[in-house]
Amino acid sequence: MKTFMVERYGDGVRAGERPDPRVGADDVLVRVHAASVNPLDLKLRDGDFKAILPYRLPLILGNDLAGVVVRVGSAVTGFAVGDEVYARPGKDRIGTFAELIAVHQDDVAIKPATLTMTEAASLPLAALTSWQALVERAQVRPGQKILIHAGSGGVGTIAIQLAKHLGAHVATTASTAKVDLVKQLGADIVVDYKKQAFETVLDGYDVVLDTLGGETLEKSLRVLKPGGKVIGIAGPPDAAFARELGANAFLRLAMSALSFTTRRRAKRRGVTYSFLFMKASGDQLRELTPLIDAGKIRPVVDCVFPFEETREAMAYVEGGRAKAGKVVVTMT
Repeated sequence: MKTFMVERYGDGVRAGERPDPRVGADDVLVRVHAASVNPLDLKLRDGDFKAILPYRLPLILGNDLAGVVVRVGSAVTGFAVGDEVYARPGKDRIGTFAELIAVHQDDVAIKPATLTMTEAASLPLAALTSWQALVERAQVRPGQKILIHAGSGGVGTIAIQLAKHLGAHVATTASTAKVDLVKQLGADIVVDYKKQAFETVLDGYDVVLDTLGGETLEKSLRVLKPGGKVIGIAGPPDAAFARELGANAFLRLAMSALSFTTRRRAKRRGVTYSFLFMKASGDQLRELTPLIDAGKIRPVVDCVFPFEETREAMAYVEGGRAKAGKVVVTMT
């Protein structure tokens, strides 16, 4: 099958042929129709996570998909050949920049009926990240104040809509050109970061979803009320994440050290910081699907590239050229 893969970290991505996937008893084999490009793909390409996600090279990239089931394993009960599905494969089984992929049945869901393959492929990673941050981790309740950074980004566009569905009062940050878009998605307050510093105009927030890290994370601590939470998806990782990975004692200590300063500053302010690395979940996609089909959450697709131009699609994302939402590559 045709793929786009990394043969050596830091050397970029190349097109190449790989054997068709082996299909285990609990797997569904999916012919990929579309896959989206995520910042995670760029980090994996460059080896940024090789200490905590020790993949064997060559590594086929790609973390979300929409496609059609072409074979099912002997223990698969919920899917049949011909089903249209979408998924974020488990972190140990990525590889959606390919014609075929075998995915564990627990990580797959039937595609929302109202979406095209291209639209559906843009959703799994961003939608699951938003769900796990706002529903699982933050347990957002009606009336709470939520700040979502980079509201026009892949995660931001979905998180705004989910937070509004949960009844929250939503603030977000965006550039001047994207203010109208994030308002249309449901943001109650938009801070144009080209004109204002969000930490000087926002206060008393219950939750911050930080998609940027660095200085933005540190400044986010200032807008929370006592007992508030910052959930970061850009790092730094923490010891709890290391435990989830089953990391050894040395790696747990190293991750704890990376987030020590942030956690100390948070504690001084009476708030908390935690790192979220999204997990695959077909069950959660099935909870999201009715919201998508009802129009409560709609995908935002910035640009579509043919599969042969996957490298160009990644360069487009890396160069910050995406105007809003996700970049998708289509196989058919």
